[in-house]
Amino acid sequence: MRLNSTLRRAPRLWALAALGLAGCAADTNPVRDVFVATGVGAKPKPAPDFVVQSRPESVDYIPVGASAPARPIRGKTAAEAKATEAELDAARAAVEARAAAARQIGAGAAATPTPAPLRGTN
Repeated sequence: MRLNSTLRRAPRLWALAALGLAGCAADTNPVRDVFVATGVGAKPKPAPDFVVQSRPESVDYIPVGASAPARPIRGKTAAEAKATEAELDAARAAVEARAAAARQIGAGAAATPTPAPLRGTN
């Protein structure tokens, strides 16, 4: 019996919880709007003049909550892909040549390093 009455109350409880959470919203607040419409709540105050005057007409950044504008994405042509591949191959060959030169310089050094002199001994 008890479970049945709880299940019947569940939709009402969810509705009350949703209504309470809706009151937490900043811009769209249905609870506040109902109170203002019935005359119980205070109407929102407009921003002071210095705030309105200090805000720019347009912003140079994407505001929070707004999605970025769609960027046109264009795939590379076959010729562009081949040119990029050739450029990367040339860069790899240059790096491999520098690595080979560094290996040759390192191979000419003594195989075993000389130990550092101990301090305090004469």
